[in-house]
Amino acid sequence: MKFVLKFLLGVAVLLTVFFVFFRTQQSNDLSVGNLKNWASASSDQRVAAVKVAVAGDGDIDLIVACVNKMATLPDSHEMIVRDAISLCYTGIVLKENI
Repeated sequence: MKFVLKFLLGVAVLLTVFFVFFRTQQSNDLSVGNLKNWASASSDQRVAAVKVAVAGDGDIDLIVACVNKMATLPDSHEMIVRDAISLCYTGIVLKENI
């Protein structure tokens, strides 16, 4: 009886430790999330993610609008936000240099 109780208590402790460990490993950074996370984020979080990704203040609204448009496309929810920001930023820079 004592063995079963100790075993169950040990399993419960291990499950709690694993749950806490994996829960703390999840990142709240929007730029490493996917476009599904982008769609549910607030506008302040979106602007902050773009500012971090492009390291500047130029064309932030245009990049946010571009990523918003990409998030509405079918089958785009698995794309990483950082990659979408990079594509939009590169397109804007190319358009300005033409």
